[in-house]
Amino acid sequence: MRAGAQTRVDRLLANLGYGSRTEVRTLLTAGWVTLDDVAVGDGALKVRLDRDLCERMRVADEPLDPPAPLSLIVHKPLGVVCSHKDFGRSVYELLPQRWRRRSPALSSIGRLDLDTTGLLILTDDGALLHSLISPRRRVAKRYRAELERPLGGDEAVLFASGEMWLEGETTPLAPALLEPVTRVAVYLTITEGRYHQVRRMFAATGNRVTALHRDRIGALGLPDDLSPGEWRILDYREQALLLTA
Repeated sequence: MRAGAQTRVDRLLANLGYGSRTEVRTLLTAGWVTLDDVAVGDGALKVRLDRDLCERMRVADEPLDPPAPLSLIVHKPLGVVCSHKDFGRSVYELLPQRWRRRSPALSSIGRLDLDTTGLLILTDDGALLHSLISPRRRVAKRYRAELERPLGGDEAVLFASGEMWLEGETTPLAPALLEPVTRVAVYLTITEGRYHQVRRMFAATGNRVTALHRDRIGALGLPDDLSPGEWRILDYREQALLLTA
């Protein structure tokens, strides 16, 4: 639901994960929900989803969680998965517990596997998600890869050629930019999101990625002050950077 739209208070709170409709009614009856410092007892009251609503409405004396659409930037640590369904610790466990009950649900844009760290975007904004994963947009994603062995010397030309094939694929890879950092560390910028793509590209050259970290999507870099496991809400300027070449 976009800014400026109206919705019932009980529906809003339920969609934000504060509880079922019954649990939300209990919050309202107990006087735990206020708007402009006045208790809201009627769940049928309609409120406008303006940008200042989170400042005006409080639940249990805490500011209201941001309504949809919501996008987060996360520094994904090692050892967590990006799926709601996969086994193991999930990236969603880094968020407040009730945020896992939000509707629409937050989803990751471009998963990072268990052993990959770095910049991850979580969003419930379908338009943003579609823009970032659309093959037509070819949004660039940059990774720093640590390698088992030194570069052979011809990888940059091969990756940039647009003629590299991966086993099991039916189309060649789009051109990718390789920038050596040391003999065993590189930046690799790709515009696709094929399964384990970076690791498979180096495997096809006879090398192995020992550590992989994504530090940039579009023109948005992972902030230096965001430590592994930390997250914050993405602002509008940063969302625009995601779609900037």
